[in-house]
Amino acid sequence: MNKKTKFDNWSPRTDLALEISNTLRANKEEDYVIPGVDVQTEQDEEHRLTVTKVIIKDKTGEEQMGKPQGHYITVESPTIKENDPEAHHFVIQAVAEALQSVLPKKKNKYLEVLVIGLGNRFATPDTLGPKVANKVLVTRHLSIKVPNAIDESVCKLSSLAPGVMGLTGIETAEIISGVAEHVKPDCIIAIDALAARSASRINSTIQIADTGISPGAGVGNCRKQLNKESMGCPVIGIGVPTVVDTTTLVADTFDTLLQSMLKEAEHSPFYDMLKELTEQEKYQLIRENIFPEIADLFVTPKDIDEVMEYLTSIIANAINIAVHPGITLEDINKYTY
Repeated sequence: MNKKTKFDNWSPRTDLALEISNTLRANKEEDYVIPGVDVQTEQDEEHRLTVTKVIIKDKTGEEQMGKPQGHYITVESPTIKENDPEAHHFVIQAVAEALQSVLPKKKNKYLEVLVIGLGNRFATPDTLGPKVANKVLVTRHLSIKVPNAIDESVCKLSSLAPGVMGLTGIETAEIISGVAEHVKPDCIIAIDALAARSASRINSTIQIADTGISPGAGVGNCRKQLNKESMGCPVIGIGVPTVVDTTTLVADTFDTLLQSMLKEAEHSPFYDMLKELTEQEKYQLIRENIFPEIADLFVTPKDIDEVMEYLTSIIANAINIAVHPGITLEDINKYTY
């Protein structure tokens, strides 16, 4: 029997199914398939857009990925964090299509949707959820108060930003479940900030999952899971990695320095030994030796205020298009962009 090492329980600090699958496939054969997991990637080189679908099909896939069965769709583009409304148009369409593919189907009727903006509105990297909740097209009150003023081109949509437990003293899931019990939505769309393993994915990646979401997961402060079991209806999570932990930054820097040193001393036994370290071993080694004062720090880009506005518009518009059958991006842009 092989001796268990301290690295066996290692896992990267990431909320992205795409990154977990990449880690599992690292150093494997090019056509290696993770048991119980299907990964499909489509690239639009003209618009610098990549859409990856990670489908966890069974219990084996759950064990491999550490995530529940379901669909995890990732939309990636460097244009997301650029001031380029034209490029954002294609990102919005991609996110809307991904969202539509996981929305529950309701025969002969439009969905009733509850949008939940998770996060702390007083911490910039965590304001994505509340900002999106404030920008989606809310219609439920109109359908109740003035039903003749709207038609079937819009669904019944309500929105809530419940805040964080540190400010309310109430578990976020308790607030949402209470509202959901009264509103009785066909589904909940929850938006939150995430964490990524790769600094290059910060503010340039959007993940849509039909398995729910864990409030606070991005900074390792997971609260009660929001999913179909806890909420009584399907929960779709939309998240963007807005932070990266310092251990990841040091690990990425270590890889860059190592590659540079290997070029200078190709046959050095010491550098060869470092090269043989697995990603898990490098990450854990750095984690154990980094200064305690900075080991649990999270970093976000300096332009986060500006980028958050782009992300808010992209996700809010994608939700509006996906759930309101009669609304197009052109309709929205006439008044909001």
